[in-house]
Amino acid sequence: MASIKVMNMIHNQFDLNLVMVLDALIRERSTTRAAEQLGLGQSAVSHALGRLRRALDDPLFIKTAGGLKPTPRTEALTPAVLQMMEIVRNELHSQPRFDPARVERCFRFCMTDMGELVFLPPLMERLRREAPHCTLQTLQVPQARIAETLESGEADLAIGSLRAIPQGLFQQQLFTHPFVTIVATDAPVGERLTLAEFEAMDHVVVSLDGGRGSAYDKAIEELGVRRRIFLTTPHFLLIPPLLERQPNLVATVPRELGTVFARYKVVRVVEPPIGLPRFELRQHWHPRFHYDPANLWLRKLVKETFADYPE
Repeated sequence: MASIKVMNMIHNQFDLNLVMVLDALIRERSTTRAAEQLGLGQSAVSHALGRLRRALDDPLFIKTAGGLKPTPRTEALTPAVLQMMEIVRNELHSQPRFDPARVERCFRFCMTDMGELVFLPPLMERLRREAPHCTLQTLQVPQARIAETLESGEADLAIGSLRAIPQGLFQQQLFTHPFVTIVATDAPVGERLTLAEFEAMDHVVVSLDGGRGSAYDKAIEELGVRRRIFLTTPHFLLIPPLLERQPNLVATVPRELGTVFARYKVVRVVEPPIGLPRFELRQHWHPRFHYDPANLWLRKLVKETFADYPE
């Protein structure tokens, strides 16, 4: 019955702080010591005690030579107040746990079709082994919407080489990767393109946001190389069938992707005629979930999965 009265007081007054003050007064039997325990001024504790007296229609404590003496009403409420505050303290100080072997949930990644082809398979293998009841979903989100997608919890992580890191996101480098050129298997070129061949062929570039191209395309242009960009597309997976049908087409892609494409025997990897800078692949997440146990575990899983990835 006493616990019901305390809960009704909280419901009616909408102020858990009053219960905290009552708990401190019960323990300390002094407004001065209660104020010190709570980190408040003595006047604030006295004011709260006044509100408690009005809310419960009882003096609650009587001043005596030995300190504050609880009234019968306070003594009746004491077990419920102490129990309630113990629950609150335990909940506030307990660390939520994430048990990947037991939990059932879907982890969602923002990644391109290239990420799905190259990076998703090793992540799936690791997840199946360590979190057998969890599932995966990939989302292809425009770069302008990545931050809000992560903030809303619609996605847990974004993995890729973002041209401009959305403001406010955390990031962690996974590895760096070089770029190679791919051509059709029957393209009339050798294992290394000459600059003249490179400039004479029609180029396919990938642009995820509809712009001219990616960061490595800009790097090529900054080297003074003249290219005829015949097709701009947001889809990496479109490249191999296009090159197979059009041997005069050429594309420059991350090496890992070129290696996967070459396994299907429709394209082959050749060395570009110019040196290209390496680019970083990172995972990104929103500060809202920086301390979330599930997100912490997932980031660790991703980092460890690619810890020994070939540079």
